Amino acid sequence: MKKLINDVRNVVPEMMEGLVLGNPEAEVLDGEAVAVRRTRTTDVAVVSGGGAGHEPAHVGFVGAGMLTAAVSGEVFTSPSVDAVLAAIHAVGGPAGVLLVVKNYTGDRLNFGLAAELARAEGIPVEMVVVADDVSLPADGPGGRRGIAGTVLVHKIAGAAAAAGASLAQVAREAERAASAVGTMSVALGGCTVPAVGRPGLELGASEIELGLGIHGEAGVERGPVRPADELVADLLDRVVEALDLARGDRVVLLVNGLGGTPVMELAIVARRAVSYLADQGLRLERMWSGSLLTALDMPGCSLSLMKVDDQRLRLLDAATLAPAWPAPYRGTVVDSVPEPAPGLRRPAAAPAGAGAPPPTTALPPHLSRAILAVCEALEAAEPRLTELDRRVGDGDLGSNLARGARAVLDECAGYGSTPAAALRAMAGTVRRSVGGSSGPLYAALLLRAAAVLDAAKSDDAPSTWAAALSEGAAAIAQLGGAAVGDRTMLDALVPAGHACARAVADGASGKEALAQAVAAALQGAAASADLLPRRGRSSYLGERAVGCPDPGAVAVTVWLSALADAVDQTPEAA
Repeated sequence: MKKLINDVRNVVPEMMEGLVLGNPEAEVLDGEAVAVRRTRTTDVAVVSGGGAGHEPAHVGFVGAGMLTAAVSGEVFTSPSVDAVLAAIHAVGGPAGVLLVVKNYTGDRLNFGLAAELARAEGIPVEMVVVADDVSLPADGPGGRRGIAGTVLVHKIAGAAAAAGASLAQVAREAERAASAVGTMSVALGGCTVPAVGRPGLELGASEIELGLGIHGEAGVERGPVRPADELVADLLDRVVEALDLARGDRVVLLVNGLGGTPVMELAIVARRAVSYLADQGLRLERMWSGSLLTALDMPGCSLSLMKVDDQRLRLLDAATLAPAWPAPYRGTVVDSVPEPAPGLRRPAAAPAGAGAPPPTTALPPHLSRAILAVCEALEAAEPRLTELDRRVGDGDLGSNLARGARAVLDECAGYGSTPAAALRAMAGTVRRSVGGSSGPLYAALLLRAAAVLDAAKSDDAPSTWAAALSEGAAAIAQLGGAAVGDRTMLDALVPAGHACARAVADGASGKEALAQAVAAALQGAAASADLLPRRGRSSYLGERAVGCPDPGAVAVTVWLSALADAVDQTPEAA
C-alpha cells in the first residue's frame, strides 16, 4: 500500500486539522473529531457526519449556509455517541439542532442516541435520515443506503436554517428533500482503507460494480465494462424509475466522483447525463459535477437526481461559505452545446465494427497500398508502442499514432493523384489528428518529403524517394532540435535514410533499398536502449530509461517495415 500518511492511527485527526486549516469558517473541537463553525449562530444548527474517507464530506461542507458542524468517525466507521453529543453541545442553542444522517445502522444508532441524550438535557433536536440509494428496495430489510444525494439535503437544510426557519421548518424541508432525491452508482475498482492496506472490493480487468454504497463494499450487480454513455443511461434509468419522474418534471443533477475518478471522465459522464435528461423530457435546472462525497480512492461515480420546485431551487442557489460546495455559477446549465467553428469540427466516428475504408482509387495504386499498409501497421502496433511509452514516457504514443492512422484512412480520398500532393495533404491530417510532439514532427517530415518530390524530375525514381526520406529526417532534426544519439526517433530514421541512399547509389532497386533501410532502422532502434535520453519526456528519467528502446524509434521501424512490405508487393516499384 502506498499512501501519503504518517501513522494509520492518526489519519483522521491529522486529516481534520488539514481540512480546517484551509477553511476559515471551521475549527476542530479539542479532543474530538468534530469540526464546527468558528462563528456561532442563533439559527438552527445543522449537524451531519459519518465515518472518515468521504472527503470533502463532511468537514468541507461546514460553513455559513450549509453545515454548522461535522462529526467524523474513523475511516468508514460511524462516529461515537459522545462525539455527536459533543457537536450538539458545541453548536446547539435555543433554536435547536437538526441532525442529517445517512441511512447506515451505525450512523442511525449513534446519532439517534445522541439526539435522545440531548433532548433529555433540554436541547431541541430533530433527525432526518437520508436513504437515496435506489439500487436497493425501499422496503428491504435495511432500507436504502444514504449516499451522495445527502449532500443536496445538507445544502437545502443549511440554507433553510440560514434564512431563519424554525427547527420544525428546517426538518420539514430536509425531510422533503430527502424523499425527492435518488442516487445510483458504479465503481470501476475498489478502494483501500489505510488500516487494511488492500482493497476490499476486487474487480477483474473488464468488470464493473453497479449499485454500491460508499464504504468499499460490493454492489448489487457485477457486469462487464461498457461505454460511458451506456452506463449513464443505465444508472439514470433506475433513478428516474425509482423517483417516478415524468416528462416536464424539474430536476437537478449531481455527478459525483467516488474519489479516484479524473475530472475528464466525470465531464464525459455529465455530457451524456444532460442529453439523457433532455431525451426523457425532464427539465434540468441545475447540475453540479465533482467529487463531493467519496469512498477514499475508489474509481467510479454516482448520479443523483432531485425533483425540485421554486422553493427548493432557491435553497440550493442560496449563498454558502462552505468550501467544498461548488461556486454558484457552476450549477447553471446551458441549453445546448454550441456548434464548434468550422475549423474545429470533430471528424465523424466510423460506425462501430466498420473496417477502415480503402484508399481512394484517385491515388496511384502503389501509393494506395502503401498508405493502407502503414496505417494498418500503426493501428496494430498501438498496444506495443503504448507499453514502451508507458515505461519511459507518458504512454500516449501508441494511441496518438493509431488515431493519426485512422484519420489518414478517413481523409485520404481527397489527397489528390500525385505522391507530392498526397504527402502534403497527409501532413495536414497528421498535424490535426496526432497529439503531442509526434504530430508536428511527422507533419514536418511529410512536408519536406513532398518538397523533394516536387523538385525532382521523376517522383517515382528510387533516388528521389531516398532523398525524400533523408530530407524528412533532416526536417525533424531541425524542428525538434535533436540528433542521432539523443535517443529519439532519429536514432532509427537517420540510419534508415542513409542506408536507403547508399543502396540506391550502389544500384539497388527500390525494394532492396527499403529492405536495407528497415534493417538499419531496426538496428538503430535496438541500440537506442543503451542510450542516455537527452530529448523528450524520457529525458526526465535519465538512467532509468536505459534498457528500454526509444518508443519513437520503434514506431519508425513499424511504419517503415510496413512500407517496405507494401513496396515488395508492387511490381512497378522494383
